[in-house]
Amino acid sequence: MTVPHKSDSRTVMTLDAGGTNFVFSAMRARGEIVDPVTLPANGYDLDACLKGIINGFSQVCDLLDHPPDAISFAFPGPADFPSGIIGNLTNLPAFRGGVALGPMLEDHFRIPVFINNDGDLFAYGEAIAGFLPSVNDELQRAGSPKRFRNLFGITLGTGFGGGIVHDGRLLLGDNSGGAELWAIRHKLDNRLPAEEGASIRGVRHVYAQLTGLDVNDSPKPKTIFEIANGQTPGDREAATRTLQVFGEVVGDAVASVTSLVDGLVVIGGGLAGAAQLFLPSMVAEMNGRLDLLSGATISRMEVAAYNLEDSEQKSRFLAGDPKQIVIPGSQRMVEYDAARRVGVGLSCLGTSLAVAIGAYAFALDALDRSK
Repeated sequence: MTVPHKSDSRTVMTLDAGGTNFVFSAMRARGEIVDPVTLPANGYDLDACLKGIINGFSQVCDLLDHPPDAISFAFPGPADFPSGIIGNLTNLPAFRGGVALGPMLEDHFRIPVFINNDGDLFAYGEAIAGFLPSVNDELQRAGSPKRFRNLFGITLGTGFGGGIVHDGRLLLGDNSGGAELWAIRHKLDNRLPAEEGASIRGVRHVYAQLTGLDVNDSPKPKTIFEIANGQTPGDREAATRTLQVFGEVVGDAVASVTSLVDGLVVIGGGLAGAAQLFLPSMVAEMNGRLDLLSGATISRMEVAAYNLEDSEQKSRFLAGDPKQIVIPGSQRMVEYDAARRVGVGLSCLGTSLAVAIGAYAFALDALDRSK
């Protein structure tokens, strides 16, 4: 894994691709070095959209003090990201049947182009410069021998995205489909994908159900959060329950992935702002129990999950369960931490910056490996 340092002189052009606007910029040594250029996405007109992408990067090029080394950015899927080919998109309907966006940009700018999923790049950025090193630093300061090398990042907003970093490497999958968390079954209605509950529309749907509103009249999640906090008039009990259900659905899906990844869990996206109301139920769900045919119950996961936004749980997480044991046949002692645990917490960087740092570092790593 290449960790971009403040002294690194290489420049990578980036793009924040939204459904309405595209925001172009450039990074060097983890920092943005130009004023962003914003252009309309033209998501319903492929020719206008592609010309706009070239125009945006060209404008950024003109602002740079020397030519860029690469282009790296997140773009919606489905896609064959390593090949730079974008498939049929919902938010940008002009993309249909396979559009060779990466090769087009390489032909035009004559530099390497790297495209990835935003959930993947969010996780990569947090693994490099955010949540993972921050937690490991706190463990070191607490005197714990425990260190984490794996990270599962989730983004909560319009969709339910994810990314996995294993020992410094981003898990992409053989079909650019790694960590597609949205497709896990919805805990409370297994006909549905988890995204139908773990997203903005899911929050609005549950609040509508609990209050008898038409879903089209259901308030936005920010308003539901304010109702739950007593800041805005509304059904406070229903709002609180809505966010608890949201946490339960998220926690169930995350527990399934954590059982495979066995690493820290970091949360980003617009809905992360309501974490104080959904994190307790999310972590409680991860720490839930399963029934056996014998009638006994077992823990849902091999490890215990701790809410690192809760000071008491964080203290227990950092303390662990250190022990000294005697090596059989000798008098020598060894130390180990008997607490098998993972921490769950919020982005240290903010979602946008984490994605940008992830895109920048991914490009540097690929450039270094190509030498």
